[in-house]
Amino acid sequence: MAGLLLAWLAIGGISGPFQGRLAEVQTNDSSTFLPADAESTRAAQEQQEFTGAQPLPAVVVYERTDGLTAQDLDAIRGHAAAAAAAPGVQDVSPVIPAPDRAAAQFVVAYPGAERGELDELVPELRDSLATGLPAGLSVHVTGPAGLAADLSAAFAGIDGLLLLVAAGVVALILLIVYRSPLLPVLVLLSAGLALCLAVVVVYLMADAGWITLSGQTQGILFILIVGAATDYALLLIARYREELRRTESTWTAMRLAYRATVEPVLASAGTVILGLLCLLLSGLNSNRGLGPVAAIGIVAAVLAALTFLPAALLLFGRAAFWPFRPKVGTAGSTSGLWSRIAAAVGRRPRRLWIASAIVLGALAAFVPQFQASGVAQSDFFVDKAAVDSVQGQEALSRHFPGGTGSPAVIIVAAPAEERTVAAARTVPGIVSVDRGSPQVVDGRVQLSAILAEPADSEAAVATVTELRRTLATVPGADALVGGVTATQLDSQDTAARDLRVVVPAVLVVVFLVLALLLRALVAPLLLIASVVLSFAATLGIGALVFNHVLDLPGADPSVPLFAFVFLVALGVDYNIFLMSRVREEAEQVGTRDGVVRGLEVTGGVITSAGVVLAATFAALAVLPILFLVQIAFLVAVGVLVDTLIVRSVLVPALALDIGRPIWWPGALARRDPKGEDRPVVAAGTAPPA
Repeated sequence: MAGLLLAWLAIGGISGPFQGRLAEVQTNDSSTFLPADAESTRAAQEQQEFTGAQPLPAVVVYERTDGLTAQDLDAIRGHAAAAAAAPGVQDVSPVIPAPDRAAAQFVVAYPGAERGELDELVPELRDSLATGLPAGLSVHVTGPAGLAADLSAAFAGIDGLLLLVAAGVVALILLIVYRSPLLPVLVLLSAGLALCLAVVVVYLMADAGWITLSGQTQGILFILIVGAATDYALLLIARYREELRRTESTWTAMRLAYRATVEPVLASAGTVILGLLCLLLSGLNSNRGLGPVAAIGIVAAVLAALTFLPAALLLFGRAAFWPFRPKVGTAGSTSGLWSRIAAAVGRRPRRLWIASAIVLGALAAFVPQFQASGVAQSDFFVDKAAVDSVQGQEALSRHFPGGTGSPAVIIVAAPAEERTVAAARTVPGIVSVDRGSPQVVDGRVQLSAILAEPADSEAAVATVTELRRTLATVPGADALVGGVTATQLDSQDTAARDLRVVVPAVLVVVFLVLALLLRALVAPLLLIASVVLSFAATLGIGALVFNHVLDLPGADPSVPLFAFVFLVALGVDYNIFLMSRVREEAEQVGTRDGVVRGLEVTGGVITSAGVVLAATFAALAVLPILFLVQIAFLVAVGVLVDTLIVRSVLVPALALDIGRPIWWPGALARRDPKGEDRPVVAAGTAPPA
């Protein structure tokens, strides 16, 4: 036992240097998330033949509402010259005044900046531009480089902030649940050591290029580990305390608790891991990266919960529960809220499952209102007024064609150049089309198309969609359309495809795990159907809140996919905890009494676990990124819906109404240990005469 504790503490010590280095291996550039066969990816590869490694442009825009003065223009030209001489800058374009003479811009090109370099280069540029600025003249740095730097800044400090909020919330809930000062410390220490192990593994894999780690993936990893490790700890501690009330020996109590807990915990973790690994089927590298990263986190959480935590509990013995130490001989006590809930479900199962299904179905009816067709990159941030790149993009839109600084790139066969230019100019939303590079490479030429709308807007995406459709009809052109807007379009299309591929795969995997655990087919189908209904109800709630309460601009197509994977995998977790205990009880007292007793003894711990997981995911909302705020809301609400309605009412009521056939075709469906037709009674009470 001592050796096990020392090994985990050593892991915690070794991981120290890695905790702050995950940002070094992050990739937050959306173009690197695309599959190799995406049109924008292929266009970028051909574009390198003309200009070498693709520079990342930062658009510097100046604005004075009553018109630029001669002093302003002199200062702007001086800034452009200074930027051209700055370290790390490849090129700076000439200063371009706006047609209304109220703004001007120039483009700073950074040559294929390495990971993390823009985090320093763009802030340095902003600091230099702020010096010597005439009064009343504003300046902003936007474009792809400005946006990437602001995204990195939003994720800066993610380690400390997220862990502080999540740990604080979990500690408060555990104090309320256990009323013990020591148990929350042991649970949080177990989660912290799991995080240490996962961080080391993820860093090494990302540094080797085996996985793609983004800021949002890192945030989800931290939250998932804290929530999952706490859930597994709650289940083990609850069963351990139950056994301590039956036996004097702490070793015997832990052995019995461990034996009863290990199967549902491993089944739960296996379901989540396999569900997350289904993201490897995604076409987006960012989604594929989340799958193994999150799976590593779950593995670490299970290892800590099943090795470190039991050893720590044995080290402290009954003192871990001080001041409410469990006493031998109190195991039969069943009074309380969950006794009353279990008895109520036992009395009116059909009425309750029908009522709860109607409520969830009514909420699910709002799913068509959930807007997940994509959002502009400038809408990635919750507080847009505080983000310089967003303010710069809005200034550009006021004075220049929206796509200035981020044109669509067209690579086309040289003989079809004139026909391609003519066809592109007929597309609504295209302002101009010009030769982007003077040379011909391998019989191909590069064109540059300026869009009327901001490059990251949905209007620009629609323009590029029509541009591709039009150029596909040009004979012999073999045109490829790339650039910032095309990358956004391909990301949205790939995310929509992922929904059609990943969702069925997750359902199949979850069904197989449940069938093996419960040794039945009817029960797994029932559990999956209930969780899917819960997910649909959650999306309906999300549609109402996002559209009518928070007035959000929409959601990325990956939001419902991520929400589905987490809610189905994690939602099935609680049903696994419930139904594995129901099956254990049913083998002794029959299915009907087994359902009631299983709900009664697991109600408190599973509800506590659900509240903890919902609270930890809600902590993601502290990050000012729209995607993470939406994921935080959906997962937190979905876990609560699943915990308080689906697992507490719908599933047990359905199981009671169906009876023994729920275990079909397993042996439990054909035999009744105690007489299946006896009246359902709560544990600890005598059946009627």
